Amino acid sequence: MRCPFCQDAENKVIDSRESHEGSVIRRRRECLTCKRRFTTYERVEELYPLIVKKDGRREAFDREKIVNGLKKACEKRPVSADQLEETVVAIERQLQGMGEKEVPSSVIGEEIMRRLRQLDEVAYVRFASVYRSFRDIAEFMDELKALREAEAREQRQAPPSAPVDKGG
Repeated sequence: MRCPFCQDAENKVIDSRESHEGSVIRRRRECLTCKRRFTTYERVEELYPLIVKKDGRREAFDREKIVNGLKKACEKRPVSADQLEETVVAIERQLQGMGEKEVPSSVIGEEIMRRLRQLDEVAYVRFASVYRSFRDIAEFMDELKALREAEAREQRQAPPSAPVDKGG
């Protein structure tokens, strides 16, 4: 593993931890040459289905495309790097669990939107505006209205909270 700062190959592992339910090992390393520290992630290489694009092209699954899309959507939002990584890992697991050889890109896009909606509504709307290619402000407003209606439905379906005993 080369140091990202000085490119030297000599480094030592300072700390190793399992993360993301044991599917990833996070390692803190220190370069023996420049003494700077950096983090690496180790995960099992797994087979993913081919992704079928809207125009019919097939591409290999690329986790970095998901990471980059999430980062753009969550820019300057209170979403941690760990939350983004957990989201990507969950999407990867879902794809693997499908057991399909090919998956439409729309399945991934919709899943990203579903998870972003739970994570951060502003990030969700940002992603949706690009993913759904809104043509004008009316389409954007329709999406916001649908988001608000979904929130209202969820609140109506939530079980009422237990009454507080005031110890009388």
